Amino acid sequence: MNPTQLVTPEIAWGDLVTLLALLGGTCALLLLGSLIPRWPRYGSPVLTIATAVVAFVATATQWNKLSTRGGFTIVGEAITVDRFSVFATMIILVSVVLASLLMSVHTDPVNGDPLERYALLLTSAIGAIVMVSANELIVLFLALEILSLSLYLMAASDRRRVQSQEAGLKYFVLGGFASAFLLYGIAMVYGSTGTTSISGIGDVLAGEAARGNNDALLLIGIGLLIVGFGFKVSAAPFQVWTPDVYEGAPTSVTSYMASAGKVAAFAALLRVFLVSLETRVDDWRPVIWVLAIVTVFVGSTMAVVQSNVKRMLAYSSISHAGFILVGVEAASHNGGDGLQSSMTYLAIYTVLVMGSFAIVQTIAGTQDSATSLDAFKGLAKRRPSLALAFSVILFAQAGVPFTSGFVAKFGVIKSAVEVESYVVAVAAMVGAVIGAFLYLRITVSMWLEEPANDETVNVPWPVGVVITGSVIATLVVGFFPSLLLDAARLVRFAPL
Repeated sequence: MNPTQLVTPEIAWGDLVTLLALLGGTCALLLLGSLIPRWPRYGSPVLTIATAVVAFVATATQWNKLSTRGGFTIVGEAITVDRFSVFATMIILVSVVLASLLMSVHTDPVNGDPLERYALLLTSAIGAIVMVSANELIVLFLALEILSLSLYLMAASDRRRVQSQEAGLKYFVLGGFASAFLLYGIAMVYGSTGTTSISGIGDVLAGEAARGNNDALLLIGIGLLIVGFGFKVSAAPFQVWTPDVYEGAPTSVTSYMASAGKVAAFAALLRVFLVSLETRVDDWRPVIWVLAIVTVFVGSTMAVVQSNVKRMLAYSSISHAGFILVGVEAASHNGGDGLQSSMTYLAIYTVLVMGSFAIVQTIAGTQDSATSLDAFKGLAKRRPSLALAFSVILFAQAGVPFTSGFVAKFGVIKSAVEVESYVVAVAAMVGAVIGAFLYLRITVSMWLEEPANDETVNVPWPVGVVITGSVIATLVVGFFPSLLLDAARLVRFAPL
């Protein structure tokens, strides 16, 4: 064979239907939007939701096939298809549907229908799905950049507000630093092991008890990877970007960043550290241990002193990242169910954060500006049903029994106790108590204080669908947790 001949990998197109559907939807959205002069107002969200639904059906079909086929790799072993990646993909697609509904009411008369925002939503989903499925560190990095660049633009997409443009710029600058750390970490790990394959790195490290002079190089690479992922998951002390970006970005975009963005980052972190660096767990587990405790306390304590609800939820998101890190730490021990509890937490948190920001978007108004705690005073007298829905979601985030949030927090704490990580488990419980004050503070403001004005709160029907769905899912999972836990127990990395 001619040595200069390009050898391309065999592509199993049938296993790429999810990604192909999202790519086709993106192209159709841009093409039809540019060719049709008077594009219907709901044309973009309807097409986006239809695309996500098609992708979800394809992913669900793949989930069923994996019960007999097991995990496998495609596209030259660059992409992994297993129960872990498919479960994370379904969470991301649910986020796309809910975010599309919220974006559909965020149209302004100056800029018209923000068609490009829906296209970016689909491209970000492509990046997120490739991230959770990547079996190559280079592919993972490219997917991360697709996701990040889309989120940068979405954060700055509200041209009416300076805060939105500022949020996009801050996210871009700090995100660039984080990506650099991650890329340097990949380079160091490659220099130490001679491969960028996630499963290949695990095989190399498992086959050698020590790496000699390359050991220091590997440790530096692991440290840089932790910094890069720490930024993406909003772990303290790398969380400084989160409050400003969450507050400045359009609320519908913030909800998507807090859900799909976190799912993709955590899923990638879990795969990289539990598959490729499993034999070096003693080197990175103590760092995750510290990050989990610090993140829970920083998020919980900083949230209670905020006066802006979006910033409160931003710090709450940091606290939730700490709880998920508790599950990650538990997953690093053999025999624990930390992996399953972490993915369960991500699924539950996605629905809760979408419902939370849907209500915030309703109160914030068309200018997306009324997000202070004062705007929520007396909401029970202005719109009792909305106050009741928000109360249910806030109680769930606090971990009140018979809500999905209790199932999530109990799961990660239980997984930590089972592997005898008692300090982390106690820290998580104390952090939950501190964080409960935040949710109680908002609830008291809605029910016991007088409203600042008597304006009627109008809930657009797409936002109402998101809120109703979030509340129903919260209560159903709270009363019947096995509906989600049975599926989560099947989540695992396939042996490759």
